[in-house]
Amino acid sequence: MTERRSVNDSIGFVILIILAVIFLFPVFIVLMNSFKGRFFISDMPFKLPSADTFVGFDNYISGVQKTKFFHAFWYTFFITVSSVFLIIIFDSLAAWSMTRIKTLYTKMLLALLVFSMVVPFQMVMFTMAKTANFLHIDNLIGIPFIYLGFGSGLSVFMYSGFVKSVPLEIEESALIDGCSPLQVFSHVVFPILKPISVTVAILNTMWIWNDYLLPFLIIGNRYRTLSIAVQYLQGGYGSRDMGAMMAVLVMTIVPVIVFYLTCQKYIIHGIVSGAVKG
Repeated sequence: MTERRSVNDSIGFVILIILAVIFLFPVFIVLMNSFKGRFFISDMPFKLPSADTFVGFDNYISGVQKTKFFHAFWYTFFITVSSVFLIIIFDSLAAWSMTRIKTLYTKMLLALLVFSMVVPFQMVMFTMAKTANFLHIDNLIGIPFIYLGFGSGLSVFMYSGFVKSVPLEIEESALIDGCSPLQVFSHVVFPILKPISVTVAILNTMWIWNDYLLPFLIIGNRYRTLSIAVQYLQGGYGSRDMGAMMAVLVMTIVPVIVFYLTCQKYIIHGIVSGAVKG
């Protein structure tokens, strides 16, 4: 039995290694081509840089200059951080109240939020863009609130599952000690929600940081995020600076990869805790 389990573990490990290579291969190709001359990338995309094709950090310098990378980085950073902050604060509070206050209204509201996860963005994007323009939130300050709306379905669902694992007696004790409901949430419940909060933060950060369509529809060229800036490296008549594009792609994905690797241990812990407790 032990030998059979060892063989199964070895087979599973080999399969995971193969999958890791498959998923990391495109990233390696982008990184490798970011050091090649722009005219060699299309002709020899899978060959390692040689003395003739290697251009050092020229592509990175060109990409930073052409895309105004640091401006785009700041816009992306501001949108991502502010959106994730709003999602964590408002969705955790909403999930806690809808889980503890069990009425027909809260049950219907929770069901609608869960249902929103299956609605494709393409079905509502034009109506959303028109509404954002009408409300004058189609700007750098308003777009985090739009992300709050689109991110609430999954986030509230995950928070509500985790809130059920919080003993109700703790909240009742805080109320007896004189805490208001808001103080109970901020001082008692929210600290307990740290694992699922980190999970929600990671998932939404990866989504918002890499999102292209929503910023393009709402703020367009006024505030170029990194995803939009990469697109503008494609010139007229199909001309593209592939070297600068590869370099900017590397600089774009590195921050979110570092963030993910730093916090990845919380993802499974938070999801499992919210799924099996309650």
